[in-house]
Amino acid sequence: MTDLPPYLRPFVLPVADAGEVRVERVGHVDLYHPAGTARTGAILLVHGGPMPADLEVLPREWPVFQGYATAAAQRGLVAAVVEHGLIRGLDQLLTAADDVEAAVGVLRADPRVDPGRVALWFFSGGGLLAGEWLDSRPDWLRCLMLTYPMLATPPGVDELVNAAEVIGKQKDKDLPVLLTRVGRERAELAGPVAEFVSAGGAALDIIDVPKGQHGFDMLDHTEESRAAVTKALDWAIAHLGEDPTATSTLPIPTPTETSKVSPAGSPAKKTTTAPRRPTPAPKAAAVVETAKSPTPTPVAEKSSTSIPSVAPDLTAVVATAFSFETPATRVVEREHATYAAHDLEAFLALYSPTAQLQFADGAVLRGRRSLREYYQPLFDAGKCKTELQQRMMLGEWVVEQSVRHDTDQGPVPTIVMYRVQDGLIVEVRFLA
Repeated sequence: MTDLPPYLRPFVLPVADAGEVRVERVGHVDLYHPAGTARTGAILLVHGGPMPADLEVLPREWPVFQGYATAAAQRGLVAAVVEHGLIRGLDQLLTAADDVEAAVGVLRADPRVDPGRVALWFFSGGGLLAGEWLDSRPDWLRCLMLTYPMLATPPGVDELVNAAEVIGKQKDKDLPVLLTRVGRERAELAGPVAEFVSAGGAALDIIDVPKGQHGFDMLDHTEESRAAVTKALDWAIAHLGEDPTATSTLPIPTPTETSKVSPAGSPAKKTTTAPRRPTPAPKAAAVVETAKSPTPTPVAEKSSTSIPSVAPDLTAVVATAFSFETPATRVVEREHATYAAHDLEAFLALYSPTAQLQFADGAVLRGRRSLREYYQPLFDAGKCKTELQQRMMLGEWVVEQSVRHDTDQGPVPTIVMYRVQDGLIVEVRFLA
């Protein structure tokens, strides 16, 4: 174990003996689904940063985060691990905040999740992203958790919202907050944590790990560590109103892109040149199998002599293109569902941060912020209705013929092309 880098050491809790956990990768988020079909509360795990430039395995493949997510799913919650921009440095705080916001949308849009019962759990440098949520306290946020957090930026780095400044403020909504504090914390982190505790007062619950160090949940395999992690999970379940023994007959569709999770161990090392959304290497704790999109069969050119021999192949191609479900169609269907539900944040979360929309008149929107500015008035006015008439799938493209009811001109026939990569929409073209 000592020959491994710290981040590849095993999680302190055993997670090998529980039932099935299914994992689905959606863009930069890994979703861990419990067995059964009950709609449940959910936890989003937010890793820290920045990371070394030569990092070989990215955080959502670390045994510690796979372990937390698996343990939560084994106890009946949907858990998610987000990979965010803080990997690349503290100058990426704004990008990381956008990534976490998008991940929240993905998690709340998942059909297994009760969107009104979500917890956010920040670790280490991820604590710098917690202040905004402590300040805004959306209705769906049931509780917020911090484990050995970094709560103040170094000199010269602009912070977002200081957690200590907002936790003690009177808000319309009481938000339960849990701090897991280690006794052997680094001095530069311990000071801001002490200020946070002083400001939090009665609003703050604390789990102390007196002999623990930063990263105790993967470095200190002791009863004290296991007890602290177990207490934190118990606390989250209690505040999410979750009963792991409850059953439900709610008809929730079973995700297709899933796999069984084996015991959380050390993943195989891999080399990567792009920190964001890398091609996942095989890992012991969770192997995500992605369904392949169908490759269209080439169709011979029509001629008077070839029609009889080509007709059977053409029929097969058309049947496949119009009826086969692909990972791309599942993403587009989620986009449509969030649009119809007037859930702007969940809608935007299904788009890449650099997504491009091209309209029939040549106008182009680039990036999630531009999409927000364009769609916000439609969502606010409740004008989010589209009637799907026909769909065709070709690889990572989804082509739809539909009727729009979101304009002042009445029903408008339209053709739209969606391009999906790594579980996110990267391009949309409105052709008519």
